[in-house]
Amino acid sequence: MVRPKWPRPRHPAQFVVAGFATAILVGTGLLMLPVAKAGPGGATLLEALFTSTSAVCVTGLVVVDTPTYWTGFGQTVILGLIQLGGLGIMTFATLLGLLISHRMGLRARLTAAAETKTLGLGEVSSVVFGVVKVSLLLEAITALVLTLRFGMGYDTPWPRALWLGVFHAVSAFNNAGFALYSDSLMGFVTDPWICLPIALAVIAGGLGFPVLFELRRRWRRPWDWSLHTKIVVWASGIFLVGGSVFITAIEWTNPATLGPLDTPGKLLAGFFQGVMPRTAGFNSVDTGQMNPASWLGMDVLMFVGGASAGTAGGIKVTTFAVLFFVIYAEVRGEGAVNIFHRRLHGDTQRQALTVVLLSVAAVVSSTVVFMVFTDINLDRSLFEVISAFATVGLSTGITADLPATEQILLTALMFIGRLGPITVASALALRQRIRMYDLPEERPVIG
Repeated sequence: MVRPKWPRPRHPAQFVVAGFATAILVGTGLLMLPVAKAGPGGATLLEALFTSTSAVCVTGLVVVDTPTYWTGFGQTVILGLIQLGGLGIMTFATLLGLLISHRMGLRARLTAAAETKTLGLGEVSSVVFGVVKVSLLLEAITALVLTLRFGMGYDTPWPRALWLGVFHAVSAFNNAGFALYSDSLMGFVTDPWICLPIALAVIAGGLGFPVLFELRRRWRRPWDWSLHTKIVVWASGIFLVGGSVFITAIEWTNPATLGPLDTPGKLLAGFFQGVMPRTAGFNSVDTGQMNPASWLGMDVLMFVGGASAGTAGGIKVTTFAVLFFVIYAEVRGEGAVNIFHRRLHGDTQRQALTVVLLSVAAVVSSTVVFMVFTDINLDRSLFEVISAFATVGLSTGITADLPATEQILLTALMFIGRLGPITVASALALRQRIRMYDLPEERPVIG
């Protein structure tokens, strides 16, 4: 008997894509069960597929109201998919980084090991255990604070308070943005005991396991940090502060967002909204009523996203920083790109440029499709597309009302945006072709 030979993924990144696609399909099947939906019948295929993709890709965009449409079983499935997706992203991205270092030459591997000072080249089991341990610990701390606040501050029954605390803690650390309130967290806009723990969990998840691991060991010696950690910490700090100041200033007098709040409330809400584009879909004010200038600023923040090997999406702050320093070196006429007293390899520059241009192409083409086949204006179309591609989850309120074709497009964008940068970057890094000759050099006119 001849057994059929099924195609097997050969590239490591293909295993990641296959694994996440399988998780999405399983989640879709579970959410289509009648027991997962409140009321008679079960969820439609599109509703289940969209929700499952959003959960596994830790996005947070929804086409149905999470707390009222799904039963406790359905919400538990969503929570499990979020946890699976978040842990999977951090684990696979970190392991791919180790695999890339294995494919380097001996000298490059020794240089990488000395420079990163974080993970050994063969510590696969310790990496997986470390990711799980760090994730569960930070989620448990956040859940404890939220549970106590829900129970003591809002007289919520303790079983319900525990469920709310755990769900929002997992959703926050994994940068998912799913909430068990129909208006997300707008009811807690001035409550620091709800907003700050969630914001801090979002920031921690967005930093990535390698950075968290190194900060735990060397937080008192920043001069000993690896180049990756230095870039992530500094770039993340700049984007967090800059984004919070920008949104607070633009929305300060907006009567539909920060206007009615007192000064402490405005500062808290502005900080919270500045953190969320890193890419968590929570909102404490009505995003659909924000100033278009705020949307544009959030577009930039969402597109950049958080750090590699973390739960945040986007092109990643490291990619953005690399391109910034490339431009800086070119403007100064320097022959090499130097970052924090380290010379950047040419391959890294090309990889960063490739990821950015492919991401821009995906966003622009999808936005054009939105504007051609719907009557939604550019501001809202661009915001929704970037939110899906960067796996953010923020919305101006149009997702649920979109035609089925546009919802399918957003589903594809969430999957591509979540795994695309990892797949492309790892494929470029692992693909090494040695050319035994060089072609004649010639320069076209630029500019």
